[in-house]
Amino acid sequence: MALQPWLIGKVNRIENETNDTRRFWIEVPELTSFDFIPGQFVTLDLPIHEKPNKRLRSYSIASWPDGSNIFELVIVLDSGGTGTPYLFNEVKVGTEMSFRGPQGVFTLKESLDEDLILVCTGTGIAPFRSMIHYIKNNNIPHKNIYLIFGCRTKASLLYYQEMSDLQKEIPGFYYIPTLSREQWNGNAGYVHTVYELLCIGNKPAKFYLCGWKGMIDEARTRIADMGYDKKAVNFEIYG
Repeated sequence: MALQPWLIGKVNRIENETNDTRRFWIEVPELTSFDFIPGQFVTLDLPIHEKPNKRLRSYSIASWPDGSNIFELVIVLDSGGTGTPYLFNEVKVGTEMSFRGPQGVFTLKESLDEDLILVCTGTGIAPFRSMIHYIKNNNIPHKNIYLIFGCRTKASLLYYQEMSDLQKEIPGFYYIPTLSREQWNGNAGYVHTVYELLCIGNKPAKFYLCGWKGMIDEARTRIADMGYDKKAVNFEIYG
């Protein structure tokens, strides 16, 4: 597959989502519509190193195709890194950035004829937010959809109110935020217990995993131990 051309994106809006997570809206002036498939990502070329391969950072698209030339990224600050400190400290409204995309195959299948178990941690919610809005906006037939979102505290839950509202608007969509470091009126603990309880009896399901490598490795092992074929599991690692 030929490499896609580099494009210029211009930041036209920035908002803090949590104390260490920021939303960036990026316009692509040379296009009238930035088309992508929910679940795909873009790769930014940031001016943080003289070597090209050390400047590249990839982020899942957090918005959904809407016919516009604007897309959203949600990014967590890694103070020990070089990419996100640049994005948080140097990038302002009006900043131009070179990027390539959309790319990636972490996307929904054509027919959603089995339950979807979407498991994520942190900014791993980005591709799932895109998928869920796309399903809603296009009235795509589907079975049950479970979004299991693991965070440490309620303050770190991204898009919390939005996902809560979508649960009321989309029949068969269940939003299950799960906190590992805070007691509250919702699920507590880790994401693994949640999908294991949902899948008792090995009911037909497709799994999509997005987040840190440790979570994904453990989930893949547990899902296999429940009797699911590895083809039932799609995953994307970040960090």
